[in-house]
Amino acid sequence: MAGSYEIDNEKFGAFLSRMRKEKGMTQKELAEQLYVSDKAVSKWERGLSLPDIALLQPMAELLGVSVTELLSGQTIQPDQPMAVKDVESLVASALHMTAQEQVQQRENRRKWGMRFLWALALCAVETGLLWRFGPPWLWREGSVFVILPPLMALIFGMYFIFFVKEKLPAFYDQYKVNFYSDGMFRMNIPGVYFNNSNWPHILNAVRAWVCLTLGGWSVLYAAARMLLVGTGTSEMTQFGILLPATLFVILGGMMIPIYVVGKKYQ
Repeated sequence: MAGSYEIDNEKFGAFLSRMRKEKGMTQKELAEQLYVSDKAVSKWERGLSLPDIALLQPMAELLGVSVTELLSGQTIQPDQPMAVKDVESLVASALHMTAQEQVQQRENRRKWGMRFLWALALCAVETGLLWRFGPPWLWREGSVFVILPPLMALIFGMYFIFFVKEKLPAFYDQYKVNFYSDGMFRMNIPGVYFNNSNWPHILNAVRAWVCLTLGGWSVLYAAARMLLVGTGTSEMTQFGILLPATLFVILGGMMIPIYVVGKKYQ
């Protein structure tokens, strides 16, 4: 990269921590002013990550420094101005932060896309084998239970892996919003506020549920059904067991992980 300055995560974090303490602010107070979580501020100060480029100006104003000082991780004296090429280098580094984030997001989507396709192929093979070699009553009397969870996983998988936004709009970080809306899709989780701290974890939780359900439900259902038939359980009792189990896989299997990771990282 041109110029002699590049953004050093650890230097940036140490400078941020020092200036915050000089202002008498806690991590939580700074986080509230920037509408982010105190965990995000902690990561910045430990050099584990860098803030979004949109936060640099308001952060600099809160700390009483310039954006250039913030990016370089040092106080710049009035009689020691930085060279134009060095300022340009810092600006380029800041822009690179956003570009690098986009590359990571695309790579993460690609990895989950591959897992989804493998899970889908596994589901097709398992379903074909059960259709060909499984007992007839497995499909005749319980086809809805076999098909419904993988079908729902397929629908949610197509959206959450290939079309969902990897980053939420800024107002999610500014206000406590417990719903997500994108076109026809709506998601409301009481007690969970969506923001860019927990959103990546929520996406990974849903994507993991999609792949596990596609790859494992058909065999798991067939095994459970055959076990119930083998123990002489009545058909009504079987449905009384399998119906809530199916609904739990569809609803609980997705919503519970969303709630857990959403609360943990919000």
